[in-house]
Parts: sequence; C-alpha cells; structure tokens
Amino acid sequence: MKPPTRVNHPPAVDVPPDNRPLVAPIYQSVKFTFDSVAESERESRGQREGFQYSRVANPTLRQLELTVAELQGRDAAANLAMLSLCKQGDHVLMFAEMYQPTRYMIRRVLSRYGIAHTMLSIEDVAGIERTLAERPTRLIVFESPTNPLLKVASLERMTAAARAHGALTLLDNTFAGFHNHGQFDIDIFAHSLTKYASGHGDVMGGAVIARKELIDAMHTDSIILGATLDPHTAFMIQRGLKTYPLRYERQCANALQLATFLEAQPQVARVSYPGLPSHPQYALAVAQMHEFGAMVTIELHEDAARFSEALQLFAISASLGSTESLVWPGRLINPRDLSAQERQWAGISERTARLSIGIEDADDLIEDLQQALTTCGTASK
Repeated sequence: MKPPTRVNHPPAVDVPPDNRPLVAPIYQSVKFTFDSVAESERESRGQREGFQYSRVANPTLRQLELTVAELQGRDAAANLAMLSLCKQGDHVLMFAEMYQPTRYMIRRVLSRYGIAHTMLSIEDVAGIERTLAERPTRLIVFESPTNPLLKVASLERMTAAARAHGALTLLDNTFAGFHNHGQFDIDIFAHSLTKYASGHGDVMGGAVIARKELIDAMHTDSIILGATLDPHTAFMIQRGLKTYPLRYERQCANALQLATFLEAQPQVARVSYPGLPSHPQYALAVAQMHEFGAMVTIELHEDAARFSEALQLFAISASLGSTESLVWPGRLINPRDLSAQERQWAGISERTARLSIGIEDADDLIEDLQQALTTCGTASK
C-alpha cells in the first residue's frame, strides 16, 4: 500500500485468546464492521450479538451498563426515562424536595407536550395517596434522601401506593448509591454517574436502571435523542467504579463523624444527616439503607456564605460525590422556581449549607469546620 492508503488501513494487531488485557480496552470507534452483509443484517434485526454504530451500542459502554445494572439489582441500564415513558395526557407526581433540573424537566419541558404534574412535599403521605386516588398517574418521580435536606421517603409505602393505583415509580438514587434500595419494588432507578460512580469530578454522565421490559421501551428514544455516553467517558466511569465501595464507605464514615461534631457546635442550629438519631426519619433510614450517605446539610444561625468562604478544605462547588469535600451555600441552592409554600416544603434558606464529604482525614475536615465556625462568630442554639 502507498502511504495515504496505509495510514487509513494500518496493520491489525490481534490479541491471542489466552493473552487478554487485564483492563478492558476503550473501544474508541463510532463504527463497527462485519465480514458479510448477511451478518450485519442479522445484528440489525437482533438475531445475533454485535455492534454497528456507537450511538446505538458500544462494547465499552455496554460493560458499564451491565455493571451498574448489577450493582442496583436490576436487569438493564439506559440513559433516558421521563420523555420515553410519558405521553400527552399523562400525569406525573413530583415533589418540591428534589433536584432543580428534574423539577424543570417536569414543569417546563414535559408540560410543553401536554404532560401534567402535581407537586407536593415528600412528607405529605396523605396528599400522595389522595392525589393517586383522585387522578390517574403515569409516573411518581422522587428522591431519597432528598437534595439537599436529606429527607427520607418510605419506599415501601410509596411503592405500595403506586402499585395500588397503576403508577410507575422513578427514584433518583444518586445520594443513596447503587448498593442501596435495590430490595424495594422501585420500577426505575436514576443515577448521576458524574457523582459517586465516577468519584473524581472529571466526567459527566447519567444512567437509568430498570427491568428489561422498561429499558426496551426507552431504548429507541434514547438512541434518537442522543443520550449516549462516548466510549472514553464510559471507560472513565467504569474505572471509577473499581474504588466506589471503598470511597463510599470512607465518605460515609467521615460524614457521620462530621455530622456528630457539627451537632454539638453552638453556631449550628440544625444538622440534617440520616445517620444521626436526631434525624426525623432515622428509624426509617436504618430500616432502608445499608449506609447513610456522604451528604451533610446544616442550618447556621447566620448566612452560610461567610462560613462557606471561610472553609479551606471544602471547595465551593455545585457538584458532589467526589473524593474532595465540597460546600454549597443556601444562596446558591435558592429554589427560585418554587412558590412560598413550596419553598417552605423544600426548607432551604440563606443559612443552609450543603456539605459533600470526601475521603480526606476526618480530623483535618473537623479542624477546618471548627475554624470556619469560629470565624463566623459564636451564637447560641
């Protein structure tokens, strides 16, 4: 071959079957080929395993999908849910205590397509059951623990109410982690892979994990709408998952230690952490969760901005779940899309600070919290 041809058709390097790489390679290719048209047709019809186009499927991404599905105790994973499972005329039940972009998706995007919604507080159990009884509901979208006040929903009661009225449940399980809540009758789990799965704050992604029949119903829409991770991102997240159990265990242990410390400080009016006996749903968290998460939310006696700026090891950042500790003050969480009543349900004020606890030494983090609280001055509880 002449050089222009050779550089586009380089020599193949075949790895012997008994000489596999210890780490799976990144299949950084958009396109895959078969030796015959017939085999390509068979793959397109689902009659054989294989890959053709990475928008549809890629071996690196497939490995990640299989991993997170098994961690959550379900059959399969995809990247899309609400748009695929709802149609014009459907109704969605949602809650004020949830991630703001999720609220936007339901209230602004789905509403354009004739999908109605009702928003309640996650603590309004009677309201949930009343809404389901009064109005046919396609989907219940919720979090547990919630962002950022860490309220814990009764998953058994929520799923039972949904089943009784023919609704699907979609739980954003990011805060709890892949190893939590798989024992409950949740139809669909959503995870931000950007957070604990990756764990290093250097890639973005998301996953929807569910039974195979629900994933099959979402699959084509996911392809058409382009909700597909590129192979390198999938590889980075798969690599992050290798240390996920170790990181999460350390982060949870740190979180409990820091929450216990903060609860004893006079500058702190309230500490929200499901692992503290003072948490309103502590008994429920113990019954439902293996660990209590790595998020701690506090309410100070003054504006949390000054406290956040005084911290030296906690970076002011919107994300969470990374190895380094982060803080996000109430001014930046401020739910401007909520009414006065809905803001009361959400429970966020300018005195709120959400802490994402990392894997640093707990004593160093406590020392940093102490100096920041001292900088802010002393106030009585």
